[in-house]
Amino acid sequence: MAEPKRASSAAAPCKRRTRLNADLASSEDKLNRHWRTAFLAVLAETSNVSAAALAAGVHLSRPYKLRRNDPDFARDWRGALLEGYENLELELLHRLRFGETKDGEMKFDNANALRLLGLHRETVARERAMREDEDIGAVRASLQAKIAQLREQVVARRAAEEGPHDG
Repeated sequence: MAEPKRASSAAAPCKRRTRLNADLASSEDKLNRHWRTAFLAVLAETSNVSAAALAAGVHLSRPYKLRRNDPDFARDWRGALLEGYENLELELLHRLRFGETKDGEMKFDNANALRLLGLHRETVARERAMREDEDIGAVRASLQAKIAQLREQVVARRAAEEGPHDG
């Protein structure tokens, strides 16, 4: 049986891509946030966006669109990937240090794991740097608060040493 002919791309109507406006995006977020938790959890576990979208029950394009439009989700996405790559690194190091069974049910492709780590090294390094930057900011704020406290103690001690002036 012959296959039916497909219409040429010139004859087919062009599907128009739409961009969500801010009002629609915010209402969509309020109604449909439930999938994000599952998506980010599976992304952290597998480092695989397709698997995460499938597990969350959403089309693959949806998390990508949200990542472009929502900085908080983009940050959570990078954090999940960082966690996933850290887990992958640990698993790979364990297998490299302690070996792996050849006949076991779970097989691990070290070459692909190394390739994946290499491909995302820059992303992971950037996320680690941003997290360290946050930690440095917290340390600086803590140090500034401690210095202010010490200044107050010095001023109070000097005032007590001078005592009341008669005269």
